[in-house]
Formats: sequence, C-alpha cells, structure tokens
Amino acid sequence: MSVKSFAARKEGGALEPFEFTLPAIGADSVDIKVEYCGICHSDLSMLQNDWKISRYPLVPGHEIIGTIQALGSNVNHLKIGQRVGLGWFSSSCMVCPECLSGSHNLCGKAEGVLVGRFGGFADTVRAHKIWAIPLPEGIDPEKAGPLFCGGITVFNPIIQHRASALSRVGVVGVGGLGHLAVKFLKAWGAEVTAFSSTPEKEKEALAMGAHHFANSRDAENLEKLTAYFDLIIVTVNVDLNWPAYISMLAPKGVLHFAGAVHSFTSNVFPLIGGQKSISGSPLGSPAAILNMLDFCRRHHIEPITETYPLSKVNDAIEKLKSGNARYRLILKSDF
Repeated sequence: MSVKSFAARKEGGALEPFEFTLPAIGADSVDIKVEYCGICHSDLSMLQNDWKISRYPLVPGHEIIGTIQALGSNVNHLKIGQRVGLGWFSSSCMVCPECLSGSHNLCGKAEGVLVGRFGGFADTVRAHKIWAIPLPEGIDPEKAGPLFCGGITVFNPIIQHRASALSRVGVVGVGGLGHLAVKFLKAWGAEVTAFSSTPEKEKEALAMGAHHFANSRDAENLEKLTAYFDLIIVTVNVDLNWPAYISMLAPKGVLHFAGAVHSFTSNVFPLIGGQKSISGSPLGSPAAILNMLDFCRRHHIEPITETYPLSKVNDAIEKLKSGNARYRLILKSDF
C-alpha cells in the first residue's frame, strides 16, 4: 500500500512530500485514513532530534483523527469508516504485567507512532487495534486530535493523584498542555492557579477557568503561595526554580511533570519534611483516554486550535517555533 506524507530528510530539515509503502496489514492492526493531525512540541523535538531517537526520513504527527479504512482479521470491535483517534503510542505488547493490568502506557515495549516508523503527517497511519480509540459523538473531529496527546498527558495526573473538588492545583505553563489542564481542573471542581512567565496570558487563563494567575518570574508573589498546593502539574519543557515550586506544595503535595523538562535539581529535605513527592507519567492508557473523551463530551471541553492545510505544514511548524501558537495547531489533510 502506497502512502503519501510529508517528511524531513535530515535533522532539522524542512518537511517535503514523501511516499512510502506499508506492508500487508497484520491481524491485530488497523489502517486509519488521516483527516486531521495536531502538531505537538514533541513533533518539533523529533524533527530536531532533541532526544537522539529520531530516524530519517522522519514523518512527524501523533495527534491523529481519521476513519478506519482497513482492518486486520482479529479486529472485531471497530468497523470500516468509523472515526477514531490515535496519540503518541501506536502499540504495546499486550502480555506484560503493565498491559495485563490496564497500564498499557507503561509497557516497556510500547511503540511510538513516529519513533522508528512513519507518523500522522500522512494520508494513512497504521496502529494496533487497542490504541485506535473510537471518537464519541459530540466531539468536534477537527479539534479533537490534541486530546490524544496533550489532553491525556494532563488528564492522567488528575486521576493518578486523585484530585478532588477540594484540591488546590497549580498548572505551570499556559500552552498546548497547560490550557487543557486548566479546562479539565475547572470542570473537575478544583481551585486552579495558572503559572506563566507571559503576563499577557493572565486574561486568557482566567477566561479558560483558572481562579488565579501567578507570574512565574515574580519571586515575591511565588513566596506568598508557600505550602498552598496539593498538586502542581508542570507542562513546560524548560528548567525552572524547582525548589520554589516544592516550597509551594502543602504537606503530602505532589509536583508532577507532564512536560519533558531537561533536568531537575533540588534538595531532598523539603520533600522529607513535608512528606512531599515528585512524579511524572507518559500520557495514559486506552481506558484513561476513553474516560477523558467522555469527560470532555459531558463538560464540552475542547482545545483552542488554529487549522492549517497539511500542504502548509512548514508554515505551521514555523508558527510553533515562534511560540505564538494559541494553543494547538491542527493540520487538515489536503492530499
């Protein structure tokens, strides 16, 4: 099967038309005809080989919405033409303790959609049947792609750490992930404080549902929040003053990393004295994604997006690099 796509042929290279061939479909696989694909900062990291795992030619894209166009012989819960979503993971082993217990996202053999294979900036993408998640009625398919990466990445820690309507939660970074975290937590009933180094985002964050806004570069303001939060979700990928954020945790509070921060340095004594914790998580399981989609449907939550035709993918990548995306960019297939 011949597939049309856009690929970078070298590290940091521009995306250009590229065709490749998929082998015969496996018994447990599905082929998805791509309608929309979000652009995540992880796509940029892969294009630039920031994590040293990229292979070229590289076809990015892992926030995919499309319809089933082919089914393996063992696939009996999906049907041709059904609309599904696909995020970072394209498969997991299905036999390890993590998969068998429902934590497929923790599988040591989980396969990334664009890691060592071709991703969603294409007319077709292949995945294991379990990771092709049916899209519920009532969710706009043009806006839904970012839910399958950015969305589940920040929804998972809300469940993982049992946030409640009584919780005080901080969200560090009001971007592609952070704006969804604010929306989720507002609907959850928690008290939400948005942190950003961009003061202009205060009005936007409050409109999304944040109760408070804190300038992350204002040390005096941050000090006023000492021992305040039950949970702080970090959505940025830059290094910050982590001891300051640990000091803002209440006893038994958790600092959770959802963004791919480069390094972390802190004294352990504030953790010991307050019985505080540092944690992280990779996206979420298929079951968690289904729960997130149902939550979005019931609370009318969707990402704030801007759409480009896939043929203008390089323009969209440049906007992402500029830091001016508000808040997720979507590519619409126009092959």
